[in-house]
Amino acid sequence: MLAGVALSTTAALSDLEMALGGLGFGSVWGMLTDGDLKAWVAGLDDLFALVAGRFGRVEPRRRARAYVRGLLAPLAVKNGWTLAEAAGDATPDGMQRLLNAAAWDAGDVRDDVRGYVARHLGAADGVLVVDETGFLKKGARSAGVQRQYSGTAGRIENCQLGVFCAYATGKGRALVDRELYLPKSWTDDPGRCQEAAVPEDVQFATKPELARRMLERALDAGVPAAWVTADEAYGRDSKFRAWLEQRRVGYVVAVGSNQAIAGDAGASRADVLAAHAPELAWKRRSCGDGSKGPRVYDWAAATLPQDGTEPPGWSRYLLVRRSLARNAKGEHEHAYYLCFAPSGTPDEELIRVAGSRWAVEACFQAAKNEVGLDNYQVRRYDAWYRHVTLALLAHAYLAVTAANAPKALAAASSQSRSARSAVSWHT
Repeated sequence: MLAGVALSTTAALSDLEMALGGLGFGSVWGMLTDGDLKAWVAGLDDLFALVAGRFGRVEPRRRARAYVRGLLAPLAVKNGWTLAEAAGDATPDGMQRLLNAAAWDAGDVRDDVRGYVARHLGAADGVLVVDETGFLKKGARSAGVQRQYSGTAGRIENCQLGVFCAYATGKGRALVDRELYLPKSWTDDPGRCQEAAVPEDVQFATKPELARRMLERALDAGVPAAWVTADEAYGRDSKFRAWLEQRRVGYVVAVGSNQAIAGDAGASRADVLAAHAPELAWKRRSCGDGSKGPRVYDWAAATLPQDGTEPPGWSRYLLVRRSLARNAKGEHEHAYYLCFAPSGTPDEELIRVAGSRWAVEACFQAAKNEVGLDNYQVRRYDAWYRHVTLALLAHAYLAVTAANAPKALAAASSQSRSARSAVSWHT
């Protein structure tokens, strides 16, 4: 089956098999052509060459390679012990040293991951998506842990929260940045921070502030992105929206039904405006494919009155999504979005961007299921960043590989995963 394929080393072949299993392509290994195999092995070589220079010594460089290979392997759990066993080590000491003591900068590797994703998946209409995910923990010593609401669990839990930035285009999607949220119970306690190796200059930052840092890094690095989207936790933050407007970056961000919308006759709530949308304003559109096919809703968009703060050639919009089915109360459920975009932007483009927000959820699921994003056993602040960054690197490889996979493999993979206001409604 592999005749004529020049694999550089046995380890490269092993990496390739692991990646195929992680992507759900193991059952179609025989469908790969020689050219496919060469491309996949070259992709693995590129992956490790990309970050090799970030590790000044041979030992941490080899350890990082083994760590990422373990993350790509089809292991049930991916922690220090199992990754060490996969690498042939008798103890997890080497893996723990990589995360806790070795000399390397996770920020540099993060920059490499972001550049790798932009190079392979980049598109001018790309969307940067910010969201958070929870990591359930026991005890009180892991950096940032406390009882707080976790959207992942859907309730208050003892957990850490990571704020992430994903990048989505028609070519694929991947996580490109991460920040650990430190509640005030941590930043107001220097002794506790010192014990978890939190740098002295780290101050409290809200989740929207962390999101803005990541977006600023991506935009300053030249990631091709015309849009930002986020859920209500970020969309309701007026400073977050204002910053995006200053950067001339379009956004479609979720807001609550009670969001105040300025109009000629004063402010009105988003849900009150939506209730006065004429029937002709509603359009039935898909905002992208989900696990069960197209996600179809009724949508209405309105151009909001100018208030003089908009940059020339830009407008603000209200976008409303209405469910097709009725809930138990016999009502259609609605979602609301504030938008900022070049004047004349088609409604379909705003809808596309709104639908792109689900890309980050898909990334979280894939990164946790396939590359052990949440399997770490570390307490230190810097160790969290190191594990998560290497997981992002492994996930980026899978995302790029999937984007370049032959159509037959992609098909097989999908089968294996089972009050009135003076606004102008678009008609």
